[in-house]
Amino acid sequence: MPQVQIGSLSLQLNRKAIKNLHISVLPPDGRIRVSAPEHMTDTAIRMAVVSRIPWIKQQQRDFAAQPRQSNRALVSGECHYLWGKRYRLNVMEQHGRHEVKVSGGKIHLFVNPGTSVENRALVLNEFYRTQLKTDIKKLINQWQKHIDVEIVDWNVKKMKTKWGSCNIEAKRIWLNLELAKKPPECLEYILVHELVHLLERHHNEQFRAYMDKFIPNWRERRDLLKSMPLAFETWSY
Repeated sequence: MPQVQIGSLSLQLNRKAIKNLHISVLPPDGRIRVSAPEHMTDTAIRMAVVSRIPWIKQQQRDFAAQPRQSNRALVSGECHYLWGKRYRLNVMEQHGRHEVKVSGGKIHLFVNPGTSVENRALVLNEFYRTQLKTDIKKLINQWQKHIDVEIVDWNVKKMKTKWGSCNIEAKRIWLNLELAKKPPECLEYILVHELVHLLERHHNEQFRAYMDKFIPNWRERRDLLKSMPLAFETWSY
């Protein structure tokens, strides 16, 4: 995407076949991305960005202030999270099947001797994926009925800039693997958020009204998610 300079702000501009201009401030460093309708003039884009400068800078300050985890080496004693709770990692080297167990305030990672950091991460991430999918399946069954929508498919993947996404035409939802590390109410908030997009595409007044109806404390859940420590690859919503 081309880079555009507006005052002290550097932003990525992407012209697309859309009706309205969208401004996103992305973690971890507050990178600015602007998606604009193809017919919109450069002057109109600049004016729209200038009008949102206070909001943009506040978002950047929020990202800068958000706590971050130290880099992970997957060794015993490290702090890791599961469903918003903090655990110490206990790496156990033994011959046999790789697996993860949780007990006594620790996440026990069983791996073969000499297992690389990358493969330890794969084992731990697969554990997170299983935990997350189990809870998502329960929540989807509940919330599809409550909201009166139906999706065709859903899945989990690592995502760099979003906690979730919804392909409205395909009725497919993706949820970020990192949600397994956040409190359960954060997962529920993101899932409901994506399901509501099947009723309203944009983050407008109607969308917020639906969120108020289905999950009245969604703003508190959003703020809780924002307050949790970020990994080095970070996400926003």
